[in-house]
Amino acid sequence: MSSRAREGFQWRTAHRLHLPNALTVLRIVAVPVFVWFLAVQGGDSVGWRLAATAVFLAAIITDRYDGHLARRWDSVSDFGKIADPIADKALIGAGLVVLSLQDRLWWWATVVVLARELLVTLARFLVIRRGVVPAGRGGKLKTVVQSVAVGLYVLPFPSTEPHLVAQAVMVLAVVLTLTSAAEYVGIFWRLARGRR
Repeated sequence: MSSRAREGFQWRTAHRLHLPNALTVLRIVAVPVFVWFLAVQGGDSVGWRLAATAVFLAAIITDRYDGHLARRWDSVSDFGKIADPIADKALIGAGLVVLSLQDRLWWWATVVVLARELLVTLARFLVIRRGVVPAGRGGKLKTVVQSVAVGLYVLPFPSTEPHLVAQAVMVLAVVLTLTSAAEYVGIFWRLARGRR
């Protein structure tokens, strides 16, 4: 293999190893930008709410592609398995808190979602020596529905009242948040007992 071909191979290998993780990190960096845009003028500015929506959508798109690229390129890493769900939780959790502070979203929904996410994240770190727990199907579906719900709440609808569709999707997100927790309880229990 020539030196140029070797350099190209090395570049492609590094690119495939780092791009999915870079997208995950980019999503984490987007969180404070999203919060800032959503919080400007108490969330009453249509322009800033649209900007917050754009940042949120861009971050959600990176969530779609970081995992897809990692699996396609066979470059799934332990960092990605840990950081990807944390990035999702940070983005969605920040949106929930800001929306509740603005009295646009029920606090009970925010508390339920955040409590579940905190417990699952702590459990992941408690069993990390026995194995990294990636997001399961239930967790992925929950994240998708949560993302749609938050996105609907962030959009500046003409009415000042919460949109009924957004409320319905948020209720579904809370239900999936609770039911998906059972999936992780079983996984964590098996890992804690030393079984895969």
